[in-house]
Amino acid sequence: MLPFRIPLRDWISDAVDFLIDNFSPFFDGLTVFVEFLVNILKDGMEAIHPLVLMVIIAGITWKMAGWKTALAAFLSLMLVENIQLWQAFVETMALVLTAEFLIILVGLPIGIWAAINDRVHLVIRPILDFMQTMPAFVYLIPAVMFFGLGLVPGVIATFIFAIPPLIRLTNLGIRQVPKELIEASDAFGATSRQKLFKVQLPVAMPTVMAGVNQSIMLGLSMVVIAAMIGAGGLGSDVLRGIQRLQIGSGFEAGLAVVIMAIILDRITAGFGKIKNTGTA
Repeated sequence: MLPFRIPLRDWISDAVDFLIDNFSPFFDGLTVFVEFLVNILKDGMEAIHPLVLMVIIAGITWKMAGWKTALAAFLSLMLVENIQLWQAFVETMALVLTAEFLIILVGLPIGIWAAINDRVHLVIRPILDFMQTMPAFVYLIPAVMFFGLGLVPGVIATFIFAIPPLIRLTNLGIRQVPKELIEASDAFGATSRQKLFKVQLPVAMPTVMAGVNQSIMLGLSMVVIAAMIGAGGLGSDVLRGIQRLQIGSGFEAGLAVVIMAIILDRITAGFGKIKNTGTA
């Protein structure tokens, strides 16, 4: 046993204080940006009549997964509206889609970078291992310290928690592109940019979409946890049901989360299949 205690907690606290003192304008700007994205999505969906929005979602599901899944999605959304959880459903959808937009915006370039640079791959791999093994509740601490309480820290915590699968699978998909295709593109004189956007990414798209799918599922798993810091939406209803032992209310909200998860899963999985068929 060491005769002294490593001051890890002090180092972390000092690092957080340093970031807050020196980068508060950045965090304020990010807060405004995330609020802007969430409000656009939420206000946009709220401006549409619930029945019309259900038809739109069902139509997208039909395109990606077939009419049977679309019918099930439409009936499930009707159930959500019937049990008076539509407003919370829309808020949660806005949170998840905003977090997923940020995940794609940041995670896709990092995954591509890791795929084409072995040094980046070696550096990013243990970081992703660390992020995926860290308990989800821990992500609430820096989110609250940097962004306070409310919807924004919920989006940020969801973003950090759910980004690793997209980075991993983007990296994996590009690395698994057959060497023959790479050699053929080189033989035709393709530049690195042309090779990436016209060969590697299209071929790797099904794997990339699997990463998008997994990140969405992880994001939905954070809904209830993010409600603990005021993110709102269906997570708040689930949390309230737990705190007040209202089993029925908690189950209804949990069912609405499951419905959202299944619909988004079928849409993203269907998109991956379409891309796979197109590149075959």
